[in-house]
Amino acid sequence: MDDAAPMFGAQAMPDGTTRFRLWAPSAPPALALEIEGRTPIPLQPDETGWVQADVACPPGTRYRYRLDAEHAVPDPASRQQADDVHGYSIVSAADGYAWRHPDWTGRPWQEAVIYEVHAGLAGGFAGLQQRLPELAALGITVVELMPIADFPGRRNWGYDGVLPFAPDACYGTPRQLKELVDAAHALGMCMMLDVVYNHFGPTGNYLPAYARQFFRDDVQTPWGPAIDFRQPQVCRFFEENALYWLTEYRFDGLRLDAVHAIATPEWLPRLARYVRSHIPASRHIHLVVENDDNRASLLRQGYDAQWNDDAHHVLHHLLTGETHGYYADYAAQPAAMLARCLSEGYAYQGQSTLRDAARHRGEPSADLPSTAFVLFLQNHDQTGNRAFGERLLTLAARRQPALRAAIALQLLAPHIPLIFMGEECGARAPFLYFTDHADPALAQAVRDGRQREFRFGAAPRRTGWQLPDPNDPDTYASSYPWVEEPEAVHWQDYYQALLKVRQRLIAPRLAGARAEAANVLGPSAVAAHWRLGDGARLSLYVNLGDEDVAPVHAALPGEAAVLLFQSCAGAYDALAGGSLPAECTLCIMEEPR
Repeated sequence: MDDAAPMFGAQAMPDGTTRFRLWAPSAPPALALEIEGRTPIPLQPDETGWVQADVACPPGTRYRYRLDAEHAVPDPASRQQADDVHGYSIVSAADGYAWRHPDWTGRPWQEAVIYEVHAGLAGGFAGLQQRLPELAALGITVVELMPIADFPGRRNWGYDGVLPFAPDACYGTPRQLKELVDAAHALGMCMMLDVVYNHFGPTGNYLPAYARQFFRDDVQTPWGPAIDFRQPQVCRFFEENALYWLTEYRFDGLRLDAVHAIATPEWLPRLARYVRSHIPASRHIHLVVENDDNRASLLRQGYDAQWNDDAHHVLHHLLTGETHGYYADYAAQPAAMLARCLSEGYAYQGQSTLRDAARHRGEPSADLPSTAFVLFLQNHDQTGNRAFGERLLTLAARRQPALRAAIALQLLAPHIPLIFMGEECGARAPFLYFTDHADPALAQAVRDGRQREFRFGAAPRRTGWQLPDPNDPDTYASSYPWVEEPEAVHWQDYYQALLKVRQRLIAPRLAGARAEAANVLGPSAVAAHWRLGDGARLSLYVNLGDEDVAPVHAALPGEAAVLLFQSCAGAYDALAGGSLPAECTLCIMEEPR
């Protein structure tokens, strides 16, 4: 079989038939292909576990696999579901959408300004499409969807998906998803998709019933048995999935969730090679990881960037003073940690953490470009994994100048900035964890688990204390971030002004840029300098503390320096006098001589 030809799923063939293929090495003897309205077709796995049937049936045909008289399951590579994750799969038409911008090749990674968004809260694929012009005007160049793979129920973060190839119908149709991607390309924006390759959700995953070899029996993850990437068929399943989103839907990149939970990490470079070898080099395809292990080596093996949790955690501590949970690892000498993140990427590059002296976390990263690190102040994890989902505008309500300074740092540093939906308009609505489990026992288990295991939150425990119920529709509704706030216009103007500076004066010079130095100026203050690709010198002076820092001697700008931005009036003059005002960020450029 052609290495690029799909091995999984139902494929409409040129002769009008449909080829059904399933890997079912532990299937019961009664396994059969069941096409709606027809007599079941018995299937017998070959010596490698594959079953195949070529059947005369058109796109739109509903089908499933019958295991025995009582159990029928969807195709694990279903492209579309008729009735949630338990029902019939639907044969999809090949090349059924006429792209309006087929020549789109994407944008270079150094131009990326990412906007992370939940498709459901945005109104589905069609609703988000209507928001795209406003995002483009703001300065967003990459829209990143939280996972859309079919999940149980009508509401979910997306990380409980069980059918990785099927866009969830509650967000819209496959055609509407393609129209969304097409519309983004028309506005000069890329589309990225968050994918989950480390686990399946708690209900609707039927693979163990006929392919128990898909999972390991010797390694457990927080979600159950680890996926067995030692099996070539398992590797191929996810490799095809990655390629599918990038070709069938023309996404411009993927963000891989929590790859540290993949028990066979050597598969990750293989995935990058597979994807890049099957897509024309003329297309800009971006692969980004979330990896708590800080494996810098992955960023030299086909991956463009990693979400930089280290930078988030130290900035969060500096803004809020929080020291519980993993923030404890960033409470000692936070300015030095921030300086290291700005100049070298990770704060932890092999050192032991304060909470676990036996754990040596991370790999050296100083040789990597700044664009290999995605810099954010908030995202779905860091907000939604709090007990009450508070945003920074709530947590740092009395420190808005410091928050504005941190935003200026985030958007003007050479790292790739990520904005979480609602930040740009000063959203105060929480982002809570939400589900829609039909099984009352599972809903209660999730409810109890959140109550027992939550890690973050400012409210103390008290009699009758309860977290928001994930299964309550009101929990989902209260997470809507675009409620008009009194200061929304001011926040939008602030983000837009910063992104204009980035777009015009910084992003075009990021190719080939390298960190030059970063110095600690005070308990919450740093000065960071980068030599950009054209030889210009970019400097950021940041003080997130509530007291001025003086005297400042760390590489003050020369006479030819140009002020690009200051988050508080008069800061540039103060810096020239050797003082860095409290809760302020300055961005300065010195042109090459």
